[in-house]
Amino acid sequence: MKKNVIALTLGAAMVMTITAAAAEFSTVEEGKLYMATNAAFPPYEMTTDDGGFEGIDVEIAGAIAEKLGLELVVDDMEFGSTITSVQAGKDDMVMAGLTVTEERKQNIDFTNSYSTGVQVVIVPEDSDIETVDDLADDKMIGCQEGTTGYIYCSDTVENGGYGEDHVVAYTNGAMAVQALLTGKVDAVVIDSNPAKAFVEANEGLKILDTEYVVEDYAIGVSKENPELLEAINNALVELQEDGTVDAIVGKYINADADEEAATE
Repeated sequence: MKKNVIALTLGAAMVMTITAAAAEFSTVEEGKLYMATNAAFPPYEMTTDDGGFEGIDVEIAGAIAEKLGLELVVDDMEFGSTITSVQAGKDDMVMAGLTVTEERKQNIDFTNSYSTGVQVVIVPEDSDIETVDDLADDKMIGCQEGTTGYIYCSDTVENGGYGEDHVVAYTNGAMAVQALLTGKVDAVVIDSNPAKAFVEANEGLKILDTEYVVEDYAIGVSKENPELLEAINNALVELQEDGTVDAIVGKYINADADEEAATE
C-alpha cells in the first residue's frame, strides 16, 4: 500500500521548540510525533474528503502531540504493518484501535488503556446465524488481517476458535464486509464501532446482539524508547483526568448513541 503521510495543524500552541520534558526523549524526526495507523477503522481513524485524517485515535494523538510540543504526523498503512513500523523505528507510536494482548506485549510496550472495544458479529439480515455459537456450524468468517478478531476466530476449536479453514483474512474491514455482501463469507467479526458504521452504510446487514469479546485499546511504543512511552503515557493520563479523552470519544460515539435514542 502506498504510504500516505500528512501533518496535522494543531494551532499556534504547536511550536517546534521542544519543551524541557519533551527533550528527555527522542522521536523519529525532531519536533514531530509519527503515528502509524490504518485509516479504515471508523470511528477511530478514517480519511476525510480532502485527503486528511480524523477519528478518535487521530484527535487523541493530536492532543498528546500538543502536550509534548510536537507536530503530529499520521502515517497510514496496512494494519499488519503498524507494529513492525514502530519496531523498525519508522514511526514513534501506533494507534489503530490496537488491542493489548500478551503476544503484542512481546513486541512493543503499551500505555494505559484509553478506550474499550467490543468485537461483534455482522451477518445478513436473513442469516440463520443468531448467536456467536452458530458460527461453529461450518460457517465462513471474514476478518481484517492481523486483528484480534482474526486471531481469535482462526484459533483452534480447542482454544475457542473456529480454525483457520473457516476464516478469511482481508486487508481491511471494508473488504471483509464487501465479501459478506457478495456471499463469499457468512459473517464478519470486527469491533462494534466500525461494525455500526459498515451496517449503516450497507443495506441488508445487521449486528448480532451477543458480544464476541471485550478488549482494551492502548498506544504502542517501541521497547527501545521507554522515555517516549513514559512521556506519551503521562500526557494521556493528563488528558484523561481533564476530560479531553472522554470528550473526544463522546464526539464520535456517545453523540451517535444519543441521536439514535432521540429518534426511537
